[in-house]
Amino acid sequence: MVFSAKTKGSDDLKAIISAISTLVEEATFVSNAEGITFRGMDPSHVALIDISWPNSAFEKYQCDSDTKFGVRIDEFSKLIKRADKQDSFEISISEDNMLLVTIGNNKKYKMRLIESSASDTPLPKISYDAKIELTSNTFDKILGDVQVVSDYLTIKASNSKAEFSGKGDSGEVVIDLEKGMEEITNISAKQESIGTYSLEYLNPIVKAVGNTAGTVTCEFSSAKPLRIEFKVANIGRIHFYLAPRVES
Repeated sequence: MVFSAKTKGSDDLKAIISAISTLVEEATFVSNAEGITFRGMDPSHVALIDISWPNSAFEKYQCDSDTKFGVRIDEFSKLIKRADKQDSFEISISEDNMLLVTIGNNKKYKMRLIESSASDTPLPKISYDAKIELTSNTFDKILGDVQVVSDYLTIKASNSKAEFSGKGDSGEVVIDLEKGMEEITNISAKQESIGTYSLEYLNPIVKAVGNTAGTVTCEFSSAKPLRIEFKVANIGRIHFYLAPRVES
């Protein structure tokens, strides 16, 4: 079995591991000739992350057979943080089943792999009624604005307008965005849709991916899970699914 993957810099990998760390403590990556993937769900089954990292995103990539390798995210994250922005980051698996990590030209680590107990997680099969595309910076600001008064974000969309709102004991906020505005790339809706989602899950994932994502696409239907796609040039795509708040 031959597997190795080398990135041109460390920022993209830091974003991926940071995103995964918002949901799980252990991660099992799957690699094949086409690239590396990861899918995992938080223990409460409220949120799911699905990452696809194609071989074209790497400076060097080789995988001659399907391979799975599990790591503890906190330990892997510590290694990645030792890399400067411009440092290359290369991973491979040794004959004694250790993860070999090379940072730049002179740092070499060995990390013990783990046997993950995670089972294959199916993706939700949902037909979405509404789609909102906006810059990641705009979405991050909206979450911050709503968090001032609420722990939940409500998204409402028609074919030409998107409304983000929140309401709590201290007050409420409404942020309106319409087609044609600089912050919005696109809004479309088959029918008016509304959903409410926890900022406890949304804020960490948006901040984790951060500026590596140029645009964010939110897809949802009334009372259905929210799907967020982060389009990251050097990663491929990150999909994040979040169950709606159920009113008691």
